[in-house]
Amino acid sequence: MAINLQKGQKVDLTKGNEGLTDLLVGLGWDAAKPSGGGLFSAFKSAPSIDCDASVLMLEAGDKLVTEKDVVYFGNLAHKSGSIKHMGDNLTGDGDGDDEQIFIDLSKVPANIEKIVFVVNIYKASDRKQHFGMIKNAFIRILDNKKKTELLRFNLSDNYTDKTALFTGEVYRYNGEWKFTAVGEGTADKGLKEIIQRYL
Repeated sequence: MAINLQKGQKVDLTKGNEGLTDLLVGLGWDAAKPSGGGLFSAFKSAPSIDCDASVLMLEAGDKLVTEKDVVYFGNLAHKSGSIKHMGDNLTGDGDGDDEQIFIDLSKVPANIEKIVFVVNIYKASDRKQHFGMIKNAFIRILDNKKKTELLRFNLSDNYTDKTALFTGEVYRYNGEWKFTAVGEGTADKGLKEIIQRYL
């Protein structure tokens, strides 16, 4: 049975799950319906909110050594074969995962200590969009071989005026892999600004 996590909670992934190497990380969200506006508000053509999930692979000290260690819609697979992004969902429409990332823990390079999952809104400033316009956001991790959900973290804070969302981290600890539910919103305008945090 999947564990429902609270913000800041940590949980073991591989300890007690012998042989677990293949993970599916699912990220999802829905656009919140605009409130008020009367009868004709439904006919206004606001641009859809395009959220982009990215993965940053960090060395000790939370350092990003090369931008090739960032997996996103413009770089869908890490050269090690350890991380594969299944592509960009431009609208967030539909149920279930909006974007999916596969991780093979057995192929993660030895120098990588932490894998950070972040979602940002594409052209958020230009479109005057923020995560206060998003609801039902979550990150979940599945055992990809068994197709069973291991954990889920529903991001339920108020993220008004936040344009990037650090959802969770998978990291090494004493030879095992763990997950932290992060759930921190920031005002980073895009992936370039997010990357700057780790250089």
